[in-house]
Amino acid sequence: MAPRRLVLVLQDLLFGGTQRHALELAKRLDPSRYAPELWMLAGGDDFAGKAREAGIPLRYLSERRSVTAGAVLALRRAIAAERPALLMPLTAVPNIWARLFGRLSGVSAVVGTCRGGGAIIRQHERFLARSAHHHLVNTQALKQALLALGRRDGQVTVIPNGVDTEYFAPPPPERQPVRQVILCVARFVEDKDHQTLLAAFERAAPDIPEAELWLVGEGPLKPRLEMTLRRMSSRGRVRMYPGGADLRPFYQQAGVLALSSRREGLPNVILEGMASGLPVAATAVGGIPEVVRQGETGLLTPAGDPAGLARSLVALLTGEAARRAMGHAARRTAETEYSMEAMVRRHQEVLDRLG
Repeated sequence: MAPRRLVLVLQDLLFGGTQRHALELAKRLDPSRYAPELWMLAGGDDFAGKAREAGIPLRYLSERRSVTAGAVLALRRAIAAERPALLMPLTAVPNIWARLFGRLSGVSAVVGTCRGGGAIIRQHERFLARSAHHHLVNTQALKQALLALGRRDGQVTVIPNGVDTEYFAPPPPERQPVRQVILCVARFVEDKDHQTLLAAFERAAPDIPEAELWLVGEGPLKPRLEMTLRRMSSRGRVRMYPGGADLRPFYQQAGVLALSSRREGLPNVILEGMASGLPVAATAVGGIPEVVRQGETGLLTPAGDPAGLARSLVALLTGEAARRAMGHAARRTAETEYSMEAMVRRHQEVLDRLG
């Protein structure tokens, strides 16, 4: 039998966890069973080179930097004309429109996805959940939210994100960090709540005088964060870097991975940091408590609690033995429970049953 055509619909191919997830999944699916391709509703080609290197077909439905009505109409026409065997939208806007157009066009298997803490609301799941034949989510919390909306247990599968533990690995002994770096890799958007992290670092700074905070990312709230920085007494110890395709140099120079999100699914950056041997200081939201074990692989605090997050940062950077032990445990957890191979295998098991 010819491989089944699988279309993954994304908003764009800019640097981001979901985009990286889609690329890794498409690269690793069994080519004798699946022929994946990526369709984008907007321009942005940060990951396009890697996709082309892997031989993954790309289709841009618009070159605009944001989703337009024209892009949505182009998506409708493409789905109706080509009716792929499997249609899997990722991120909010594709999950709204691709699901509706897929069902209207008679696509045999429309697979909805919920991957972020705000996905249930942003994707209008209360109204659109039944437009998907099946849902894939990356946390138990998201599954429970869909079940509460009337989805049956057999219609929702939890597949945790995968991480390439060969690609993301602790630095070799000769390249150990030379600074005390708290690393945050996250887009500058409301959900990530960088303001709480900056407030936490300002509180913690006197107790960890050698520490630096590195913020890696881009996003619409960058100017607001820069204004906050100008008011901080510790501003000289905070650095901002753009995101990139290869984040390993940042992970390998860090001592702690920090994330102050208000809403989350299962962040890829946490798995990447853990695979790199970093303990995690994060908020206990979404799927984060499912992967970060309190006191074993990191420290968790409530969202919007800069004092609690500050205590976590101080504890990890002043308790060298505990920090190293948590980093080793984080690496083991990433290797044994969140391998890329397991993630791809679980996707194939679901896709095999559909259509």
